[in-house]
Formats: sequence, structure tokens, C-alpha cells
Amino acid sequence: MAHATTPSSRSLAYLNEVKEMPQVAILAVEFAVCVSKWTTRRRTRRALKKLTVRQLDDVGLTPEQARHEAAKVFWRA
Repeated sequence: MAHATTPSSRSLAYLNEVKEMPQVAILAVEFAVCVSKWTTRRRTRRALKKLTVRQLDDVGLTPEQARHEAAKVFWRA
């Protein structure tokens, strides 16, 4: 089963035009946003673990700050 990586521009345009959405649609959109945030956090925290001290310095983080952030679970902001 193929998974969409981004919503189509037609779908986004439609959502922007809709004045009132059914509650189930609102819940589905909120769930999709939540899962997208979790996925991004998980991916970026994994990448953070792999950065060198020099790379961390380039982004303005200390190794301790990076370790602290990378240790968080994906559902924590």
C-alpha cells in the first residue's frame, strides 16, 4: 500500500475553503497533524544524536543540550 507523503494542493485548497467541517474530519486532520509532528520529532532527534561537536556548535547547541533533546520521547515537545 502506497502512502502519500504530502497532501495534494487540491485537497489543501479545499480544506482552506470549507467553512464548516464535520467533527470526524476535524479529528482526522488533528490526528494527522499530531502524527506528523511526532514523526518529525523522532527523525530530528535521531539525527541530532549523530551530529559532531563541530556541527552542534554550528547550530548553537552544546553536546549536553543535544543529549538532553535527543533523549526526549517523540511525544514530548
